[in-house]
This record gives sequence, structure tokens and C-alpha cells, in this order.
Amino acid sequence: MTMSVGSRPQARPSLATFVDIAVGSHSRAAVLLVALSLLAFLPGFFQIPPVDRDEARFAQATKQMVVSGDYVDIRFQGESRYKKPIGIYWLQAAVVKTAVALGVPHATTRIALYRIPSLVGAIGAVLLTYWAALAFVSRRAAVLAGFIMATSILLGVEARLAKTDAVLLAACVAAMGALGRIYLLQHADDFQPATGWSAWRLPALFWTATAAGVLLKGPLILMFVGLTIAALIAIDRKAAWLRQLRPVAGIAWLIVLVSPWFLAIAMRTGWSFYSESIGGDLLSKVGSGQEAHGMPPGYYLLLFWVTFYPGSILAGLAAPAVFKAWREPGAKFLLAWTVPAWIVMEIVITKLPHYVLPLYPSIAILIAGVVDYHALSRRRWLVQGTLWWLLIAGMLAVLIIVAHVVVEHEMGLLAWPFAAAGVIFALRAWWLYDEDGAERALLRAGAAAVLVSIAVFGATVPRLPALFPAAQVARYLRGLECTPVVASAGYHEPSLVFFAGSATQLTDGVGAADFLRAGDCRVAVVEASQERAFALRAETIGLRYGRGPRIEGFNISGGRRVTLALYRAERH
Repeated sequence: MTMSVGSRPQARPSLATFVDIAVGSHSRAAVLLVALSLLAFLPGFFQIPPVDRDEARFAQATKQMVVSGDYVDIRFQGESRYKKPIGIYWLQAAVVKTAVALGVPHATTRIALYRIPSLVGAIGAVLLTYWAALAFVSRRAAVLAGFIMATSILLGVEARLAKTDAVLLAACVAAMGALGRIYLLQHADDFQPATGWSAWRLPALFWTATAAGVLLKGPLILMFVGLTIAALIAIDRKAAWLRQLRPVAGIAWLIVLVSPWFLAIAMRTGWSFYSESIGGDLLSKVGSGQEAHGMPPGYYLLLFWVTFYPGSILAGLAAPAVFKAWREPGAKFLLAWTVPAWIVMEIVITKLPHYVLPLYPSIAILIAGVVDYHALSRRRWLVQGTLWWLLIAGMLAVLIIVAHVVVEHEMGLLAWPFAAAGVIFALRAWWLYDEDGAERALLRAGAAAVLVSIAVFGATVPRLPALFPAAQVARYLRGLECTPVVASAGYHEPSLVFFAGSATQLTDGVGAADFLRAGDCRVAVVEASQERAFALRAETIGLRYGRGPRIEGFNISGGRRVTLALYRAERH
């Protein structure tokens, strides 16, 4: 039932490495993978302000749910937000409501609380990758697969963002792990159909995880599952094994789980949710580059070498062995999980890096299996590709220094030790690859990835306040003796609404002046392009106002510098 990609050489004495310790038992493997995930994901988790635009939009919509008590409708200020189903909002709301009940100060504006589901989802995805891998490869390789996922750059980013993708990944791995086990059981020489509760465990997990994926991001998980099943049927020319999924009962269970909210939102809004989420969001992504995210085919393949770092560097070395073993049931399933969906993603016009994240666990398992069986290619031109472990770590280290100098005009010395240590580990991974083997090189490269991520997310990004103008505005607002109402002219980022409240008015310079005239304890945030209009309107209406600080920052989502002037209405 395991995927064999070569003949295992005689075991040799090994050092007390991460993997050596973890393979002792499942509980030990789980503890170490959780510890590694926390080390990789926590730096910056609590310190980085809300990131525009998606994270801030998700968090603000959840905050409005918590404040209003309406857990059916999804809204950003007064507008409907029907691009995604309710799942992630419920998870975030549960965390925030708990924090409020426990008396956590300012719980509704603590972005870290909204990120907790993503952190749990990312750790769960690492553990589920280990569990799924056990059906295909040895325990040692399963630990390596979990290690690859925990240290990958893309999952590290998603674990720190309050949005759907880390939790969706966990749901996808759970569903695909159950599906893979059912498929492999049918190909076992000693296969005997399970009876009683045993016959329902894997189908129950599969359909429950699929339902969770639907509630998180609509039909996307159905595409991953459906393409995998279709590819296996096309290759094997038989589908009898699908009976073990208990499809009739399973589909009924899926409908029971997802239909209450889908019916509730339909009763509340008619067909608005479905027309916006399917017609306005899903289909527009297929046919056009939504929100300027259109990219040509090959985009994900090019990005893979960075987003799946450090595991990606071994992908080329593992490819010949995987190709050789593709007819074996384990390799066949993992390739069916990866290849069809990857092709579809490359064809779809709208492309964002995280769209292919649910395909990374299968790639991690394939690479780990090849590494464990010492079947990586020894072709020199492929082995030389391990130099990219060093080059990518080095480029990220340089980027850290440049970011500090350009954005804050200082050197960022706190990040240097972590970045330097990461580069050293990456250098050793590449330099000692031939001498110590791929597994130890991968472990060193993983350590390099974690150290560089600490330098980036823990020691650099939180210390670049210019990247988060809304957080600087929020600090000014908290220093006032009253709780102000805010209007913003020209700067309409969701993070400002998250900090200032759902009553924040997004307007222009003229509207900001009229807003200040309407009452006391009001603050106008005026972007530089709107200052002239604000000043002219203020003079026309005889507005008396006080000047607050000017904030020089950088709009991440817009990719440009911004200058924000803060004005406060004077008491009449």
C-alpha cells in the first residue's frame, strides 16, 4: 500500500535529527510537527497590523457580525460581501466572541484573534499531511512531508492572514487523505470490505471535510476532489472503488451540513448571494483577470519554486523517480490529485499565489517518498539546482536590508542575526548535499526557511510602520479623549474601517469638510490628492478645524506612497 520509488539502501547510523526523534511514535511526530509549525508561523503573528485588502475585509465583515449579532448575512459596512460562504466568518466570530466574553480589552479590533482560525488551519494542514502521507509512504517520509509543508513560504504567509485559505487547505488534505486511503484499500492484495463502523469512518471524514470546504470557499474543494476522481477513473477505466465512499449517504450528509446556511442566506437575500458569488466572483475569475490579477499560463509553475521553498528545490530531482513509479497506486493517486487541477489553475485567467496551495501536500508527499527511498536523480545539472536553496535565502536576506533602508531609512539590525543564520543553513544545505544526503540537506534548508521567516515576519515587517498607515491613524484615534467618528477622503482601505469602525465614511475632500462641520468628536483623514478640495470646501463653509499629525506611509495594496493629513473638528 506504500508508494515505492526505488530500492532502499541499508540503513546507516544517523544523527539525532528532527526526523530521527519524530519517527519514534505518532504522538512524538505530532508534537514535533506542531512545535515546528508554531516556530515557523508565530513570528509576527501578533505584531503585524491588518493587511489590505483581503484580510482587512474578512476581519471587518466578521467584526460586524459579532457587533450586530447577525451570523447569516455577510456585510462590509453597508455593502453585501457575498464572494465567499460563511465558514471562515463563523470561525473568526467564535474566537472573537470568546475573547469578548473573557474580557479581553479591545477584542474586536485585535487582528490576531481573527487570525487564530488560520493558524489552527495551517497547523492542522501540517498534521493532516503527515496523516495522509502514512497511506502512501513510510512514517519517516510522512514526517518529512509534514516538515516540507510546515517550512513552505506560502503556508507560512497564509497562517498569518485572517482569510480562508489555510483552513481550506486543512479541509482539502483531510478529504483527499480519506479518499486516497479508500482508493489504496481497493488495490491491496488482501483487500476485504470493511463492515460496521469501520466501513463508515473514512467516508464520514471525506464527506464532512468536503462540506467544510464548501462552507469555506464554495465549490473549489469539489473541483479538486472531482478532478482527482475523474483522472483515476480515466486511467484505471473502472470506478467500482467509489462505492466505498458511500456516495448516496455521503451526499445526503453533505447537504445536511451545508444547506442550513445556504437556505438561510437565500431566504434573506433571494438570489443575490448566488449571483454575486458564482456569477460575479467565480465565473469572472475563469474568464477574465479579476481585480488586475490576470496572468498567463505558467505563472504557478514559475512561482512554485519560491512559494514552496525549500521543498520545491528537490522537485526536479524527484521528478524522474515519480515518473518511473506513476503506475503504482500511491503515485498514481498523488499525481491525479496534483496534475489535472494544476492544469486547470494555469488555464484560469485570474491567478493568485494561494490558489494552488491545496495541491502542495501531494507534492510534498511525493518528494518525501523519493527522498526517503534515496531515489533522487543524480544528474549533475539537476543536483546543481540545489544552489537555489542558498540563492533564495540570500535574496530574501538582501530584501530585508533594502526594505528597512528604503521604507524606514534605518538598517534593521534586529533582523540581521536571523537572516545571516538562515543564509548559513542554506549554504550548508547546498554545500554538503553530496556528502550528507538529501534528507539532511532538506532539514538544513527547512531551518534556513524558518530563520529567514523569523527575520522577515518577526523582525522586519512589524518594524516598518510606514507599510500600515491605518495602524498609525488608529494610534492617534486611541489618544483622543472621546471616541471619534471618522471620515476618510481618498484613502479607502479596509484596514482603516477595521480600526475606526463600520460607521467610517469613505468620501472625498469636499465630503470630509462637510463631515467635520456636522458635529464634535469627528476626525477626517485626508489623502494628499484630496487636500486642496478639502481646504477649498472648508473655506467656503467657514469650517473651523484643528490639525493633527501628517502620516507618511506606503499603500501595500495600491503599490504607492501615501500622505495622510488628519483634521479634527473644533468644538463649537
